[in-house]
Amino acid sequence: TMGDDMKLINEYTQALMRFDDKGFYQIEEQIERELDNFQLPGVAHRAFSTLSGGQKRLVEVVKVMHSDAHLALVDEPTNHMDYIAKAQYVEWMKTAREAMLVITHDRDVLNEVDRIIELKDGDSVSYKGNYDAYLKQNAVSTGSKMNDFEMVEKRIVNLKAKVIDYQRLKEKSRNPGTIQKFKRLEETSRKELGELQAKEKPTFWIDKESAANLNYKVAAQYDKFKAKNIRMNLKNDESRSKHVLVSARDISLGYGDKPLFEGANIDLREGEALELRGRNGAGKTTLIKFLLQGLALQNENEITKFAGELSLDSHVRIGVYEQEVSPTYFDLPLEAAIERMYLDRNLSISISKIRNLLNDYLFNEGDGKTPVSRLSGGQKARFQLISMLANDPQLLILDEPTNHLDLPSIEELETALAKYAGAVIYVSHDGYFRHALGGDVLQIGAK
Repeated sequence: TMGDDMKLINEYTQALMRFDDKGFYQIEEQIERELDNFQLPGVAHRAFSTLSGGQKRLVEVVKVMHSDAHLALVDEPTNHMDYIAKAQYVEWMKTAREAMLVITHDRDVLNEVDRIIELKDGDSVSYKGNYDAYLKQNAVSTGSKMNDFEMVEKRIVNLKAKVIDYQRLKEKSRNPGTIQKFKRLEETSRKELGELQAKEKPTFWIDKESAANLNYKVAAQYDKFKAKNIRMNLKNDESRSKHVLVSARDISLGYGDKPLFEGANIDLREGEALELRGRNGAGKTTLIKFLLQGLALQNENEITKFAGELSLDSHVRIGVYEQEVSPTYFDLPLEAAIERMYLDRNLSISISKIRNLLNDYLFNEGDGKTPVSRLSGGQKARFQLISMLANDPQLLILDEPTNHLDLPSIEELETALAKYAGAVIYVSHDGYFRHALGGDVLQIGAK
């Protein structure tokens, strides 16, 4: 009937108004714009199964951003993001209505949270505030924990002495009652001693800036008890010359007949740092590959030089940190992988040197027997550091070195690079790392 038709038309009109009020007409355009910002143009109409692992992760982040959920759970969201995509994610995180639980080592993200929960030594500690606040609170709480640990250490020494005393008194005594008394005291002391010795030593770490401001007593405690960190053997020989290692004049590179970028200029000497900055796909990795190849090959899949000149000192020793471990080492135990990596480069290596390297980079004996493919992301990152420094390089090339390192290891890397006398070319979307390393910036492609 006419009345029923009017009722349906009215309901449909109301539904369209609600649809419009919720912004659903604009949501497809908005999502496509965000996919484009995350450098995923054209994926909106592709099957999810056809995307790469990194692309899938970014799509999942966009999905969370539009879920309108009460709680967002996000695991390492920025690992595959460039600096523009990360800035967009951080801006959303700051303004989102959702409660959010983020798993991350990214200090740019950590500095925008309201609370940090640190998982360490089989326990969790909650710190109110962002990353900067965490560093201050961590310094105070670590000082308190070191006091507690020092008391435990003194108690262990005291109990060991008591056990010896009770043993001696028990052996000297002739009275059965007295013997039983000292036996009970010895057993009680042994039990407490065993319980204290069974506890693992806590992990004590204070950031470099906070550690520099500790009072004398706490600083002495920290030097005594601080957690073992990776030990990087980076040469800082200031006698090295400051001649040009890398030179580029108006270089333009790409693939096939399509340039990725144009007009890049480099003049890099020992002791200097150069950041390659650009969006994912702008050509940063292409420039590094071309630099290492020396000349573009004729294969259609190889890099094409369209204009300009790029030269590398033919005698310079180069160390490269790559995000992915070479498949050559996947099936080898870590010890054998280190040996193979050295021998492949005609570098001398011995069993004792392998053991020292494992110790310097926080690997235990069991890790040395573990196939590289089964190592954690952080362990693979430390293997890449060993590989990078194997030949005492004069030029380091770093591609996102902080992605899988924990905070103490990142700080050690920054400290070592600050003292390094060679040259550094690096790609990083970690704002803290870029600030620490500094140097000139070469913009690759559009900003």
